[in-house]
Order: sequence, then structure tokens, then C-alpha cells
Amino acid sequence: MTNTVDFQKSFDALQSLMNLQAAAITKSIEQQKKSGEELTSFFQTEAEKAKDLKTPEELIKFNMEANKSLFELLKGQGEAFTSIANETREAAMSELQAITK
Repeated sequence: MTNTVDFQKSFDALQSLMNLQAAAITKSIEQQKKSGEELTSFFQTEAEKAKDLKTPEELIKFNMEANKSLFELLKGQGEAFTSIANETREAAMSELQAITK
């Protein structure tokens, strides 16, 4: 009983997985760049707003709002990275399942 091994199928699958990995890395780098730009913009905007604060009450209100906005920004960025990871995982699993068929 001998089974022939389809090396081309294995090679194609490996190549596909490597392409998925490269695409995931590219998306991740692009998302890191975007996240950095968003954070820079956020802090520049908040610094400008802080210049106009005159009372301790204004400072406390500003601090609470800025922290809430920062949390939402970071949450959105985390969700974007999670999406990249999930898309890549699903594509890789699909590719691996195709190999076993």
C-alpha cells in the first residue's frame, strides 16, 4: 500500500500560508502607523484644549473627558488589531483544512 504524495499541493499550500503571513504583517504595520498617527493627533488636540483651562473644575472635567476619549480611541485600535488577527486566523485555518482534503 503506497500513497503518492502531492508535493505541488503541499508547496502551494505553504506558499499560500506564507502569503497570508506577509499580508497580516503588512496590515499590522499599517495599523500601527495609523494608530500612532491617531494618538499623536489626539494628544496634540488635547494639549491645545488644555491651554484654555482656567479653574480646577475645568481641569477635572477636561481630564475626565480626555481619559474617556483616549480609552475609546485605544479600544477602537485594539478592535482593529483583533480584526486583523481574526481574519488571518480564519484564512489560515481554511487553507490548512484544504491541505487535509
